[in-house]
Amino acid sequence: MHLLHLVQLYAPAPSGAARYFIEIGERLVRDGHRVTVLATDAFDLEHLWMAGRRRVVEPEDWHNGVCVLRFPVRRIPGSPLIYPVNRRLMVELGRIPGTTTLLRRMARLTPHLPALARYLAESPDLADVALVHTTNITLDFAILPVQAWARRRNIPHICTPFVHLGEPENRQVRRYYSMPHQIELLRRSAAVIAQTKQERQFLRDAGVPDYLLHTIGCGVTPPDLAGGDAERFRREYNLNGPIVLTMGTAAYDKGTIHVLQAMQQLWADGCEATWVQIGATMQHFDQFYSGRPAKDRARTRVLGFVSDQVRRDALAAASVLALPSRTDSFGLVYLEAWCYAVPVVGAWAGGVPDVINHGVNGLLVRFGDVPALASSIDRLLSDRALAQAMGQAGQARVVRSMTWDHVYARMQTLLLSLREQAVRMV
Repeated sequence: MHLLHLVQLYAPAPSGAARYFIEIGERLVRDGHRVTVLATDAFDLEHLWMAGRRRVVEPEDWHNGVCVLRFPVRRIPGSPLIYPVNRRLMVELGRIPGTTTLLRRMARLTPHLPALARYLAESPDLADVALVHTTNITLDFAILPVQAWARRRNIPHICTPFVHLGEPENRQVRRYYSMPHQIELLRRSAAVIAQTKQERQFLRDAGVPDYLLHTIGCGVTPPDLAGGDAERFRREYNLNGPIVLTMGTAAYDKGTIHVLQAMQQLWADGCEATWVQIGATMQHFDQFYSGRPAKDRARTRVLGFVSDQVRRDALAAASVLALPSRTDSFGLVYLEAWCYAVPVVGAWAGGVPDVINHGVNGLLVRFGDVPALASSIDRLLSDRALAQAMGQAGQARVVRSMTWDHVYARMQTLLLSLREQAVRMV
């Protein structure tokens, strides 16, 4: 069976969605299927609307049997300003009945992928595609043409939207993931994959029929994460004392700025911990970080994109992992920390409360509540027995039900069922 995956950012770009499709796609190849990935040439997310950010140069390569094709991003002049304004305008127009067609057009204004459109129209390599699987509903500019192509050929289309729900009391984030044209896109799919019960309930309430919804989740492969060397990490980056680790894109919505502010409070109270940030940095975070006092920046290590080995070493060295994000539909990084029995701090936002059991395998705080975040980090740094118990509880949960093998078994059942249904309809 030939499966076509649309993943806007793919390896080597650091992306949770990419990791999800890498794990599923490579297992499908090992089971004898063929997988082709369609991706953009973006390495940094901001490359989609801003020149000067990192991109992946190779237009085609292979990852463990998976063929990856990258299509260059094209933007209209002024895109760094037009893109956010356009998306905000789309959110506001989405409140008006009858704007779905207009929203679909606006979604493809910028960025756009003309080379992808030509490939879909002309490539003979797609003649045997049996299933199409797309992702990341907020980057709908890439999903819409692929779904339309699949519908014209009666090929089942699956979407894993990775909806970011934000804080329960604040609709600001989720409005960008549930505009009328996006819900219509999901309703036209053969299946919609949610990561958590909360995401599934939200999509059901938004108008996606329950029979289309499947809760699959994410996972890790503990043996692949093994081998971290704490002492090597400490030597390499000249670190002593406790380490508070944040992993993921450094951005406001990820809570990265709040972690740094919480650490500044703790340092003022005499805390000896160092803050380590691993992951790409957004422009607004760079500006915020550069404005911190030199004495505080000296107590940080902002490492940016690092190798997998450095990530493992950092996890082995960490005392606490803090990622109080409101834009995570699941949060793979918590599972990675638990593989090293590291306690975690997240936010009461998105799908995270379905992953972190507050007070059992981690702590949760309200998004943006810096004093509560500082208190939670301090609690885990000060009470090492509690920290150890929470880290071990998370580790046990990963082994029990949150590995990629568990996820793939659920996904495989769904894919084969959809394929059988499609064959019967021919």
